[in-house]
Amino acid sequence: MSELPTELVPLTPEQRDIIDLTRAFARDEIRPRARDVDEADTKAPWDLWRKAAEVGITGFMLPAEYGGGGFTDVFTQALVQEELCAGDLGIGNLLCSNGFFADPVLELGTKEQQRTWLTPLTGPDTPMTALATTEPGAGSDAASITTTATRTTGGYRINGQKAWISNAGEADQYVVFAKTDPALRARGVTAFLLRKDTEGVEFGAPMRKMGQRAIVCREIFFRDAFVPEENRLGDEGQGFHGLMRTFDISRAVLGAAATGIARAAYEYARDYATTRQQFGKPIIEHQAVAFRLADMRTRVEQARLMTWRAAKRLDAGLDATTEAAMAKLTASETAAYCTWAAVQTLGGWGYSREYPVEQWMRDAKLEEIEEGTSDIMRLVIARGM
Repeated sequence: MSELPTELVPLTPEQRDIIDLTRAFARDEIRPRARDVDEADTKAPWDLWRKAAEVGITGFMLPAEYGGGGFTDVFTQALVQEELCAGDLGIGNLLCSNGFFADPVLELGTKEQQRTWLTPLTGPDTPMTALATTEPGAGSDAASITTTATRTTGGYRINGQKAWISNAGEADQYVVFAKTDPALRARGVTAFLLRKDTEGVEFGAPMRKMGQRAIVCREIFFRDAFVPEENRLGDEGQGFHGLMRTFDISRAVLGAAATGIARAAYEYARDYATTRQQFGKPIIEHQAVAFRLADMRTRVEQARLMTWRAAKRLDAGLDATTEAAMAKLTASETAAYCTWAAVQTLGGWGYSREYPVEQWMRDAKLEEIEEGTSDIMRLVIARGM
């Protein structure tokens, strides 16, 4: 695997240590299991989750005061995400999923809520968590969600349906976004914390997916599910603000994830091209292949640097909505291109399940869809002009 271009962004010894740890974990634990996990389809790889938890990977992004690794900055999260996802995109995203749950808790929650809900995520027996936003009729347009939270004695009754929720049914802890005042659209969205065993919460069957099968997705059905008032995150109507901040962070981190699989595809195709002979010479010496590899390498560097820029802006407290959208757009389309180009470089072998690139091509497609499609990212960027 190639070294990261950090000559302009010096890393601390702690950052180098976490990169070394996650790179080794990706090489020794993730990559060898990736095909088996893909073929298992709707089964979460709990053994890998527990191994990652034991070495601190599942909680590295959580505050040290709650027992986490203390790498709360988005830049370090991006470094780690790239390394893990260079091993396998779905597994890498799964192992960092507690960060997506933690973001709205850190943004909106009280110190007591943070201590109660984040501390259990920092030990070797950490549960999985989930962020429940998407609905059958509301994906990228989060303001149009229809799940409601109606006030009742001591709390709220939640009713509605969520779809395509990562870790649903596997996770023990959930952040759920619902409308406390449907007439207010975005200003009526409120966030709530609840547990898997809450009465009135039911889960659908695992969804059969094209790729990233390490992450099990299900629908969630809420039927008068009671949530006590102390489990509300922030005030009523603050949920949309917390969600948008979460999107900015998650889009930057997913940009790093897409960069990781794009890098893996480039390196795999490059190494294959140096050994595969056609017409009496290695195929890397054929201009068409060499130019394709040059495009792959260039796009990986572009995606990485745009992701780092978005992460650095977020860490500096600057507005980064446009930059995060640009990073995710560029990186996700880079992943789609590089995985396609790897299949193309390997020819018929790339189309075979004997090699990982066909899976990577399937996995990469989701990066152009989740947390806002590429079309939505272009709208976000246009609005920020």
